[in-house]
Amino acid sequence: MNITKNGLILGATALTVGSVAITGFGLRYSQTQAFVQESPKEIVDEVWQVINRRYVDATFNGQDWRGVRNEFLEKEYSNKEEAYEAVREMLKKLDDPYTRFMNPEEFKSMQIDTSGELTGVGIQITKEEETDNIVVISPIEDTPASEAGIMAKDIIVKIDGQSTEGMELNDAVNLIRGVPGSDVVLTIKRNEREIDFNLTRAKIEIRPVRARIEENGSLGKVGYIRLVQFSSNAAKEMREAIASAEAENVNGYIIDLRSNPGGLLNASVEISRMLINEGRIVTTVDRVGEVDSFNAIGRALTNKPLVVLVDGGSASASEIVSGALQDNDRATIIGTQTFGKGLVQSVRGLRDGSGLAVTIAKYLTPDGRDINKEGITPDVIYELSEEEKEALVEDRQRLGTLEDGQFRKAFEILSEKIAQTAQK
Repeated sequence: MNITKNGLILGATALTVGSVAITGFGLRYSQTQAFVQESPKEIVDEVWQVINRRYVDATFNGQDWRGVRNEFLEKEYSNKEEAYEAVREMLKKLDDPYTRFMNPEEFKSMQIDTSGELTGVGIQITKEEETDNIVVISPIEDTPASEAGIMAKDIIVKIDGQSTEGMELNDAVNLIRGVPGSDVVLTIKRNEREIDFNLTRAKIEIRPVRARIEENGSLGKVGYIRLVQFSSNAAKEMREAIASAEAENVNGYIIDLRSNPGGLLNASVEISRMLINEGRIVTTVDRVGEVDSFNAIGRALTNKPLVVLVDGGSASASEIVSGALQDNDRATIIGTQTFGKGLVQSVRGLRDGSGLAVTIAKYLTPDGRDINKEGITPDVIYELSEEEKEALVEDRQRLGTLEDGQFRKAFEILSEKIAQTAQK
């Protein structure tokens, strides 16, 4: 199966909204499913082969990967469910929460893709390597989770009263998902406090870009663009937002990537090219050191002064854009340390209708920084107080206004940059 650039996702996690890029789908299931049903061991070997060819770590987490194959193929499996369980046990040896197996039902639920229409509570979660905690990467804006006040870095300790201690990521996702209109209670640990959030699952339509023109006396017009997800629609909507702002003769831009958990690689590259006229954007490196480079192509839509807002919920594709803008001295990055998720995955359909997400590469910023687990350090650190955070959670209309401290700081720095540009 061929993996296209459009089908690569960055820092893939389990998505409780079912949003992930799918490639290699649409196989001839009628023949292969019958084959796998006769020999469930074949699915074990197929997963092993994919990992053997594509996995980012050539040491396979220090495992004798050929020995692992022998271990699992020597066993007998009477049905597909036993084979699926064996696959999950095999993948545990990699100690990589982002490389995971999905049975046909789980895989089908993820084929909603990044089309922008999702079902769930609206959070992206991961399993931390060091602690095994189930952690929120980010709530998606205007979803049940964000409206209830769930935040990036919240730890999910219970789902409907069931402890998540020792729970696999896929199991947590399956418990959180459900029929629209049904409820799920997430118990969140935040700053040593435990809080219950009663969420009603919903069908969610995501608009990746929200934009407006801000006017301020002598400063003139400023374009404010909030990008909430790098979905398949994001580049198109971003292009329209910039074109509209340029038509209004704005003097500069504030781009808000806070709580943006990422998405498609090609969307991050396209959007970076709208803002950077020349220079490197990002490189991806696989396990044998092969480098795929993405560069600006001389077609930036604006050269106006630019500041970018980030926080702990800005992950993967958000970190590509902010890292590219920072390393190319194109923008001032403001806020707090980003999430630190510099991995690239492919998600592919297997012969029996199940699916496999595989970490295949890491990405580096233009200056060669590997930000996985490290994140992007803003040029200007501005931490909101707990009171300010709570106020923004309680009233989302304050976000991106002068009642939002980080936005206020961005506006202040952009004003300075516009004044400096006017003096040249």
